[in-house]
Amino acid sequence: MPSSEARVPTEHASKYLQQLCKHFGHKIPATFDAAKGHLIFEMGATALTAEPGLLVLRNEAPDAAGLTRLEGVIASHLVRFAFREELKIDWKPV
Repeated sequence: MPSSEARVPTEHASKYLQQLCKHFGHKIPATFDAAKGHLIFEMGATALTAEPGLLVLRNEAPDAAGLTRLEGVIASHLVRFAFREELKIDWKPV
């Protein structure tokens, strides 16, 4: 199963994790607390972890097209929520 990970430096990791999960939770299955979150989309799933100074995003999808789509959805929403800072989201295969 194709997967990718982005390790995004930010002092607001928990805030963004919770914002993403609350936002998507209106439409898809989402579970979260201040440190961990999990989103289940039709094209795959994303696990989120807030660490000191770091938001870790890990995606899994059944195929490469789904993974690419998932990366785009997560990144675009995160950038929108974090408009006050310039985040570097660099997906790497895992």
